[in-house]
Amino acid sequence: MTDTTEQTCVVIGASHAGGQLAESVRRAGWGGRILVIGDEPYLPYHRPPLSKDFLAGKKSVDNIVIKPAAVYEKLDVEFKLNTRVESIDRASKTLVLSDGTTQSYDKLALALGARVRKVPIPGSDKKGVYYLRTIDDIESIRPYVGEGKSAVIVGGGYIGLETAAALRKMGMEVTVIEMMPRVLQRVTAPEISAFYTRVHQEEGVKIVTDAAVEAIEGGEAASAVVCKDGSTYPAELVIIGAGIVPNVELAEAAGIALEGGAIAVNEFATTNDPDIVAAGDCTYHFNPIYDRWIRLESVQNAIDQAKIAGAAVCGTTNVYSQLPWFWSDQYDLKLQIAGLSQGFDNTVIRGDIEHGRKFAAFYFVGDKLVAVDAVNMPQAFMMGKRLLLAGTAVDKAKLADETVDLKSLL
Repeated sequence: MTDTTEQTCVVIGASHAGGQLAESVRRAGWGGRILVIGDEPYLPYHRPPLSKDFLAGKKSVDNIVIKPAAVYEKLDVEFKLNTRVESIDRASKTLVLSDGTTQSYDKLALALGARVRKVPIPGSDKKGVYYLRTIDDIESIRPYVGEGKSAVIVGGGYIGLETAAALRKMGMEVTVIEMMPRVLQRVTAPEISAFYTRVHQEEGVKIVTDAAVEAIEGGEAASAVVCKDGSTYPAELVIIGAGIVPNVELAEAAGIALEGGAIAVNEFATTNDPDIVAAGDCTYHFNPIYDRWIRLESVQNAIDQAKIAGAAVCGTTNVYSQLPWFWSDQYDLKLQIAGLSQGFDNTVIRGDIEHGRKFAAFYFVGDKLVAVDAVNMPQAFMMGKRLLLAGTAVDKAKLADETVDLKSLL
């Protein structure tokens, strides 16, 4: 690579992807300045604990930062926090910041992440109504949490169910309202939806499906959630989980190409501007394992793609080709997901999904294995990953038979 001693690489976004990008740029040989600009007042932090241990007060901000300040100092990575980038001028390679200053760059990395999807529910501006995405969101929610208090979660996706589990464990009366016929409908098979509905009900959570929220009632503060069928659910706390939206406006205004509602990057995590890379929730990239373009919302993607982007900043073109994987923690359940199940047409279940709390669901398109969901079954998750990467035919009968060692299927 060329001498970068006098050059500046700016990373926009102090996120999972942003923190990893800065580290990867340095480790790939960048000799100049590395500056990370973030709009929150915190160093990059883990988001998964927000709806669990952080909400419960079991972890502090210091406990959830991805790396302590000393690590970044050793890498000579600077942070400018509580600051937004208002615009990117690619011609002059200059950024305009929210504090009125400008910042020049030689290389630019976009780790813009995503924001919560807002829904226009009447009454959603009342006290006690929140979305959950950041540390500050949790700090605002905490005063409404307590034993015997009531909460309604609007949205039965993973975030909604994780939050429901955390609040229930803290002694709250919890109702989950989902507009689809089943929870997790967009991301799992009906058997998995039924499993999570059963477990939450066993734990004392009320699950309401096929229900559209009409309004949030109360005076200055929320007191109840009303559905279009007239049903009403008491709620001192309402948390809305309607998914996320990639932050692409800054890139779009600068003429950076978008596809699929996100920033388009090539196999090296580089945008249509050779001096600008991007990684994480905000990107749309080609996955050679599934032979299609995808946008992933996962910690794994943010970190792994950031490593590729960091190398690209320094002129090393490593191809991004990773099997996607995810996880979700609820109660005593550790769900591990490998692969992408979209488009599946049949499933194979290993274990007692109807009565127990340990099983694996293997998703197929015809006879091709495309994904696995494993609950409290880590070996099935690991072997599922190996089977997915191998791409070989799998005997479905043996897959379902718990007496058969999964290693024998490779």
